[in-house]
Amino acid sequence: MSDPDIGDVAATGESLESLPDGWAKATIGDLLIWIEAGKSFKCAPRPAMPDEWGVIKVSAMTWGEFRPEENKAVLDDVMLSPEHEIYPGDVLLSRANTVDYVGAPVLVDSTRARLLLSDKSLRLILGSGVHRKWITYWLQAPAVRRSIAAKATGTSDSMRNISQSDLKNIVIPIPPVDEQRRIAETLDAQMVCLREIEKRLRTAQDRLAQLKDSLMIAASTGVLNPGMEGRSASIPPSPAVQDGVLPLLAEGWRWARLEEIADVIGGVTKDSKRQDDPGYKEVPYLRVANAQRGYLDLTNVARIRVLPETLKKLRLQKGDILMTEGGDRDKLGRGWIWEEQVRDCIHQNHLFRARVHAAATHPTLLAWFINSAARGWFETNAKQSVNLASISISKVKQLPVPLPPPGAADEAVDCGTQALDRVNVLEIAVRDGLARVANLRRTLLIQAYEGQLVPQDPADEPAEHLLKRVRVEREATVAERKAARRASRAKNTMSSKDLATSRKAPPPSIPPSTAEQITLPLEFTA
Repeated sequence: MSDPDIGDVAATGESLESLPDGWAKATIGDLLIWIEAGKSFKCAPRPAMPDEWGVIKVSAMTWGEFRPEENKAVLDDVMLSPEHEIYPGDVLLSRANTVDYVGAPVLVDSTRARLLLSDKSLRLILGSGVHRKWITYWLQAPAVRRSIAAKATGTSDSMRNISQSDLKNIVIPIPPVDEQRRIAETLDAQMVCLREIEKRLRTAQDRLAQLKDSLMIAASTGVLNPGMEGRSASIPPSPAVQDGVLPLLAEGWRWARLEEIADVIGGVTKDSKRQDDPGYKEVPYLRVANAQRGYLDLTNVARIRVLPETLKKLRLQKGDILMTEGGDRDKLGRGWIWEEQVRDCIHQNHLFRARVHAAATHPTLLAWFINSAARGWFETNAKQSVNLASISISKVKQLPVPLPPPGAADEAVDCGTQALDRVNVLEIAVRDGLARVANLRRTLLIQAYEGQLVPQDPADEPAEHLLKRVRVEREATVAERKAARRASRAKNTMSSKDLATSRKAPPPSIPPSTAEQITLPLEFTA
């Protein structure tokens, strides 16, 4: 067991040595009776039906509120144990998650029946008197979040783990019980307002995204150009793909297959065995994570060693369009235009590169179309495996794309750029608003953690009294559980002689009034 770790106060750097009157310094474990962990189950890749058992996913505990719909249907009901069922009032915590969300707590307000803890979730059994909403807020405080992140183990940011012992050893300030209630009530009132503001901003963000899609479709099909109206246009069908309903085109525009106007190739597959070969050259290369919808994220560009001829073949040029080959079904085909931001850069095999033929169309028009109207086409023509979807390069070459008449491409790009720039201004304003909401929420939690959110009341019972009661309760519960286990083992243990005797003749019946009955603690009954 590691040494207790004092969580630092986020805003001011004050230590826990200076506490408000009536507060105490203790570990998270000092507030608990014990911690319950879930189990791993064989599950279907879908939510459970009302009459089925389900097990929660980590996403049920990620966003600050409990989401019972985030679950998977349990297939193996042999391992089911009612003691792992989730109930209203439970304080749950994500044992394994991304670096930002490992240890994320939620208070279960309501839930569906037959929903179980997973092996990546923990249930905190609190001592009597510990305020449930207060401890849920406390575990979200920046200082506690940093302590959890520091103790979380794992080699990848995509999955970190926090052990029960490390969690219990984190030291936090404990206010009196009555102040816990006042803190929780004050935070509740403020958080309700912030959630409503955030909800409206998210709605605005979604509507702006829809408007952006509509503008990209209109610009890439010529309909956004002044005086242009859309008309129906067809393309000879391809037996390899399903085109579905295509958007309307402006007068003079037509449909073509991607392979008619661009060279489309896949990328490099990493050869781990040849990365030390002196004949290979180290170069930057783009991965799926770099290709986002409508932009390229170049904050983290990996490097790979390849043959000189591979670099010559795959070196990206200005105007190349990158598209994802695999991943979530709704993210296939996302990507953007390469602007030669990095020298001698290539791309991995999970990205496609389309290099537009000279004068065929403007790369921006093609990129707008791929990231808007073509999204449904990619989903329709994708192949789904258990967890990932993908699309073949032969199908991508059959993507129907709009072609402008001579001289119309630049006007379409100008019209689209002007309209999208106005939307971008609004999107920035919404993002700023969401950032302010997040900062206000953080500030409230910091003030509560430092004892500055509500006034202290000298009449409050000091927190030390609560900690003593919880300690007595925990010791009694541990003793009861040990006694119950001993009784269970004694009941199930039988000597070979007794076993042989029991096989020869049944034992005499014992009148109910004289029979000895072992009363187990509540948590051992089902």
